Amino acid sequence: MASEKQVQKAGENSQQIQAQSIIIHNGIEEKRAREIFMEMFAVAKKDLTNEAFSLATQRVTNFENDLIPKMGKVHGAMNAFADPDFQFLLTSAHKTAATTDREADYSLLSELLLRRIQKGDNRKTRVGIRKAVEIVDEISDDALLGLTVAFAVQFYQPITGSITDGLDVLDGLFKKICYDRLPENREWLDHLDILDAVRPSTFVSIKKYEDFYSEKLSGFCAVGIKKNSDDYTKVIEMIKEVALPENILCNHELNEEYVRLEVASEKSIDSLAWTHFCNLEGKKIPIKAELSDNQKQQLHRIYKMYENNGTLKADIKKRFCDELVKRPYLNIVREWWNKIPSSFTITAVGKVLAHANAKRNDETLPDLD
Repeated sequence: MASEKQVQKAGENSQQIQAQSIIIHNGIEEKRAREIFMEMFAVAKKDLTNEAFSLATQRVTNFENDLIPKMGKVHGAMNAFADPDFQFLLTSAHKTAATTDREADYSLLSELLLRRIQKGDNRKTRVGIRKAVEIVDEISDDALLGLTVAFAVQFYQPITGSITDGLDVLDGLFKKICYDRLPENREWLDHLDILDAVRPSTFVSIKKYEDFYSEKLSGFCAVGIKKNSDDYTKVIEMIKEVALPENILCNHELNEEYVRLEVASEKSIDSLAWTHFCNLEGKKIPIKAELSDNQKQQLHRIYKMYENNGTLKADIKKRFCDELVKRPYLNIVREWWNKIPSSFTITAVGKVLAHANAKRNDETLPDLD
């Protein structure tokens, strides 16, 4: 779970004052946002006959009632209604909403528009969102599910460096997004290819699930440093040199005679933070601090000192895979993934669509850059 962080900066002789639960309404408010929403629908509905108008209006109203409350939870989101580019995207979303009777599509369109508001400064992302909005009503249920789960396998990993907690977090994620039976054969891939959401590689087989995760979470499958060895003594001194606590090393859950840095991969070191405590009026207050560049470099040196024993590596990988199988939803995804007939690349369109669908089922997921 991510912690809340508040950072204040002030110049010399200035005052820093923090207030919470103060809401200042600036720009477009909800009433005007709803008016603009329906004004833009007038652009989309001009192509409809009188017979289709009533049903289209009902569907677009359902979309409105899903979108506006979500925008209300994002600071400044309503001001997007004054952006011409957003208005054109909204018109496209209106057309998609008017043509679909799948309730989930309204929520999916809302997530895509929120993504445009939050990441709209990136032109590549903007293009992906625009094309994704256009195909929401065309993508089949099973293809969307397969795309979302495949995306989650490739792009999400736990923040925690604990093997047990990390795998539990992943299992909880797949429990939320595996909301139906996963697709079989290759029809769903062909369908996504037609919609430009994936690019299959017909002659390349997909990497096995166990191999994929053992490489992605390489910090879990590394051998580590043997306890009470010369390297262990050296590592303790290296940690002290950069003023880090010794408990940045943890007992290896898959290799009891060894310790390791509590990270999911070496790359995770660069986003690592540590908590220290200060006394305030007799109470211990936890303070989270980012690592300095020197501290990060030292941890990278320690990671490279891990023992490189092929037999031990194979044994740890086997134990890691046994842990994967123990968790029901990770195992469901494993069995499905290993039957996918060919490798594939998820396009920019597929990424924003899959991410929006994942967020629709788990609001706690972070945004992706």
